[in-house]
Amino acid sequence: MKMHLRKGDQVEVIGGVDAGRRGRVLRVLPKKSRALVEGVNFIKRHTRPGPKNQQGGIIEKEAPIHVSNLMLIDPQTDEPTRIRRQRLENGVRIRLSVKSGEQITEASS
Repeated sequence: MKMHLRKGDQVEVIGGVDAGRRGRVLRVLPKKSRALVEGVNFIKRHTRPGPKNQQGGIIEKEAPIHVSNLMLIDPQTDEPTRIRRQRLENGVRIRLSVKSGEQITEASS
């Protein structure tokens, strides 16, 4: 499945409980059409004590959110934008911001 997001992109949530919040994409799950965004869509997990977590208890962590509820932040205008793809003469594919028309630089992971 084609994804308009990549790891490291800055995104804004446009739907759901966390609408309006911004964060960085930590992980992309293309088969499920979801992305894990830093600081968004927290869930509580009840965990048993184990080697990693000696005490156990209730842990809050981010859960994946559907990509239809996310919009990429245009680095030039600092506003949410849609993405257009374009192939250059040398065959390289780039992502363009629909709002500003500028190329979106590749996210540094």
